[in-house]
Amino acid sequence: MSHVISTDAEAVAVARELGARFAETDARRDAERVLPHEQIDELSASGLLSITVPREYGGPGVSARTVGEVFAELSAGDASIGQIPQNHFFFLDIVAHSGTETQRKFFYNEVLAGRRFGNALSEKGSRTARDYRIAFRRTADGFFLDGTKYYSTGSLFAHWIPVYANDEEGRLHAVWVPADHPGVRIEDDWAGMGQRTTGSGTVRFDAVTGPDEHVVPVYPIFERTETFGAFGNYLHAAIDLGIAVAALREGGHLIRTIARPWWEAEVDRAADEPAVVDRFGELALLVRGARALVREAGEAIDSARADLTEDTSAEASVAVAAARAQADTAALTVSSEIFALIGTRSAADELNLHRHWRNARTHTLHDPRRWKLRHLGAWELNGIAPPRNGIV
Repeated sequence: MSHVISTDAEAVAVARELGARFAETDARRDAERVLPHEQIDELSASGLLSITVPREYGGPGVSARTVGEVFAELSAGDASIGQIPQNHFFFLDIVAHSGTETQRKFFYNEVLAGRRFGNALSEKGSRTARDYRIAFRRTADGFFLDGTKYYSTGSLFAHWIPVYANDEEGRLHAVWVPADHPGVRIEDDWAGMGQRTTGSGTVRFDAVTGPDEHVVPVYPIFERTETFGAFGNYLHAAIDLGIAVAALREGGHLIRTIARPWWEAEVDRAADEPAVVDRFGELALLVRGARALVREAGEAIDSARADLTEDTSAEASVAVAAARAQADTAALTVSSEIFALIGTRSAADELNLHRHWRNARTHTLHDPRRWKLRHLGAWELNGIAPPRNGIV
């Protein structure tokens, strides 16, 4: 069994401590593409991966706001480590929304024991991101699964790989497959410019079979009022916030230690140059704005869970859309503009400062910011709620 965290405050404190430790070796892991197996084991042992398990099942059942703060702290330490458990919590939320009592007990106990969920969501060659072509059918003994998934973040570190698949009637299910199943092959072939150590490779399923208890229907979630879609996207906003925090923090350190002031400023330190101070303040404002909106989004999800109506569900989704749009802007802007305040030295590969921009640019491609703004505008202007699709 891993440690079981008891309070929201403990969860944030543990995440802050781990994030600070992960930050010490983040640049090297990224530069050399060293997968963080040791760090992910440490994350499991800390109890952070079970913080959403409800109290009645033995977990702490922390608030959504706390989960966002945990993700931001981890991502500020190492953006790849911050992203790895995103789908772990996404699939835990599927269990909470649509699992049977037996499934909840089983999978919650697995998580409390320190076991991790990866993911097998994305496929290549489909018309949209939600067109799942992997072969899946229910059988008399359970299920059959055959096909290939890509960008399977976290699966290299996982004990279970939940798979998104449509049945013969086109209805979406999540199928939990043990990572060590003989029909499963996980390939470390992720070659993106950013988020380089997330283990986002290919997973191949060769005539995999398993029991019916490992299949959770996802489609019923979207037939009723829910916070599922908001929560999943909220975690991405928190990751972007963490990237922005890391870029601002490291950039500030380099301004104070290696940057040279422009001669016309007539100051001894770049950190005292008025134009640098002003621009750094603008970047800090972007980060503070993103942090405030991420916290507001977490509180909106918590409020909707406490009093679930069409309006509270829509407000949670819109609050998350706003947070995601602002965190996107903060991560990309800070990680890019910080170079200009440090000067030519900031471009040196040995510093690897560019990893923050590469991480931001890669992670913010998960879904388009333009649609966050469209949903925000449609709600505020015309009262049109975002769609229920697990992506908003």
